[in-house]
Amino acid sequence: MIWLWGGLVTLLAGVVLTPLVRAWARGRGMVAQPRVDRWHRQPTALMGGVAIYAAFVIGVISFGSVLPGGGALILGGGTLLFIAGLVDDYLNIKPPIKLVIQVVVAAVVVYFGRRLPWTGYEAVNVFITIFWLVGITNAINLLDNMDGLAGGVTVISCAFLTITFLLNGQTAEALLPALVGGAALGFLVYNFNPASIFMGDSGSMFLGFMLGAMALLSDYDRTRNVGTVLLTPLLILMIPILDTCIVTVTRKLSGRPVSQGGRDHSSHRLVALGIPERRAVVLLYALAAASGLIALLVRGTKIDVMLPVVAVYTLVMLFIGLYLGKVQIYEGGERRPNNTTLNALADFSYKRRVFEILLDVVLVVVAYNGAYLLRFDGGAPPAQMDILLRSLPLVIAIQMLCFLVLGVYQGLWRYAGLSDLIVIAKSVGVGVAASAGVIFAMYGLAIPSKAVFMLDALLLIFLMGASRVSFRLLRTVIVGHAEVRPHARPVVIYGAGDGGELLLREILNNAELQFTPVGFVDDDGRKAGKLIHGFRIYQSREWEDLMRRHQVRDVLVSSSKVPDTRLDQLREMGFNLWRMSIRIEMEPSLESVLPKAGAM
Repeated sequence: MIWLWGGLVTLLAGVVLTPLVRAWARGRGMVAQPRVDRWHRQPTALMGGVAIYAAFVIGVISFGSVLPGGGALILGGGTLLFIAGLVDDYLNIKPPIKLVIQVVVAAVVVYFGRRLPWTGYEAVNVFITIFWLVGITNAINLLDNMDGLAGGVTVISCAFLTITFLLNGQTAEALLPALVGGAALGFLVYNFNPASIFMGDSGSMFLGFMLGAMALLSDYDRTRNVGTVLLTPLLILMIPILDTCIVTVTRKLSGRPVSQGGRDHSSHRLVALGIPERRAVVLLYALAAASGLIALLVRGTKIDVMLPVVAVYTLVMLFIGLYLGKVQIYEGGERRPNNTTLNALADFSYKRRVFEILLDVVLVVVAYNGAYLLRFDGGAPPAQMDILLRSLPLVIAIQMLCFLVLGVYQGLWRYAGLSDLIVIAKSVGVGVAASAGVIFAMYGLAIPSKAVFMLDALLLIFLMGASRVSFRLLRTVIVGHAEVRPHARPVVIYGAGDGGELLLREILNNAELQFTPVGFVDDDGRKAGKLIHGFRIYQSREWEDLMRRHQVRDVLVSSSKVPDTRLDQLREMGFNLWRMSIRIEMEPSLESVLPKAGAM
């Protein structure tokens, strides 16, 4: 239990030292002022990294006699990057210089024998390990963009690293992440929204390097499945990796320097969707915890079980990244880079058809493999495994041809609905039937399992259907009813019929319409209190309450059956009236329909 006592000591040290450092920083004028490209709104003390490092050192001094082999080397590298970050906090070192320092420190750690054995080639492992250490260091550095985010993710990651070491039987190694996690948690008490102190580069570079380096301590020989342990650090640190990918790709595609700060991280994009800052941070905490749990769940599992689980989870994270990457952060849209290759990539990502085909290939493989796992309780007999491996290329070819011929690739994800799911089900059914026919012809009716093909069809329909509605599902789960748009006005739709439902869908799908729907109003009292796509239908007597409670001033009239006298009453109450045209677009002028309407 030495790891538990170590974590408690650094936690207590962090709680005591952080306010002292905060007072010292304020006294010396080391305060971050609000800026356009930063998120905080109040002057906030800097140098929180000093408290984190000092608390960690207290833990090392208290329990240094039981530090694991290699711990001193990692501590030395973390100290060098803490000093480099501290100098950067004072003098603003240029990004290339910081990068060179990180590479040098990582190379020294690798030179003394610490590396990730992810391949059978030592030279490749050296490169991967240096890239890993530098990448995780910068990932945490980039993640430090909203109150409590980097500190909280570090605490969660350290918790799962500690558990991983304990499951490996590495009790000495478990001490190191416990010390780091305790120090970060003590600082987080003052850093969670609204933060009274920031960690600065001294804290984020130290924590990032320590997280990356501690993964090198795992004993890969103490597990039945090396593959799951190799994936453990990737899964545990999935959130900083995901955030770094989003920032790097979107900045490159929009022509912005990757090293330049800005409000384009995953946390900022969640807030841009209308999620409060605290909830955005907590949501990323939850994703980090989910990644750690996945890492623990796949430990010790068979490779044929582990791969589908990790593949599905990776796809989920990919869709989350794509969804957040589409969120518009900067007013006026994203700039196009002056680079032909990047422009081609941007166009490729926009059209998405090639990505859709490649995704379906992965889904076919996952579903077919998953069907065997379910049928044979996680481990297919050798004869069935031989059928799986030999028939997989044929299944891929047949399914993809069926998808192409039967129209799967003619739909648009943005408008995917029941008709698209029917097309998917039909295509999958034909493809599975054709695949089964070929396989039975090859092996005979008695050898292949018939239940596999039933399970394959069900899994593939579910996976493909989920992928098509993923963006709409993410918007509903993460955001709620509708994403917040800059300068959008709250609006009520008058008429809860078919026209009103179509108008609501157009508002939700068309970002150019600067309206945020509040709900419907209908003169039919029987509809009151019911919901359309999650939006409530109000009674006609609730107009004044809508104006007062939701600040509604705009009304979208979806029905031509509304009498003119009723429209005159709404205008007299101060509402601006708009009418929907036959093409489900907003008319620029309503004078011919509503002579006295305002806000044309």
